[in-house]
Amino acid sequence: MGDGVTVDRLRDLLDAFNAHDLDRIMSFFADDCVLEMPRGRDPWGTRYVGKSAARDGLATRFAGVPDIAYGDDDHWVCGDHGVSKWRLHGTTTDGRRLDVRGCDLFDFRDGLCVRKDSYWKIVE
Repeated sequence: MGDGVTVDRLRDLLDAFNAHDLDRIMSFFADDCVLEMPRGRDPWGTRYVGKSAARDGLATRFAGVPDIAYGDDDHWVCGDHGVSKWRLHGTTTDGRRLDVRGCDLFDFRDGLCVRKDSYWKIVE
């Protein structure tokens, strides 16, 4: 992955998410990464610690919203931190349509993601 965190790296990661390619997605993450999902019982959502757990957590996202797609995106980087804003579209397995704005806050170390913290707007 190289040492630098760049906007292009964040775009490549989003492309991997749109391809639903878990192997490619996980190549962006450190072994000791933390993934915090937008929903869960705790104020930080559901937290997955470690690369294997993060992969399992992301697999549940693709299983629960099989046609999930991210677009209308914008990215920026400041030092070892990055932000990706996007619009998510998809249909849950129970037929509910999703169309939400959201963002991911990233922390990197040595060019790999050590924390991905996701947020979605609540659409009522």
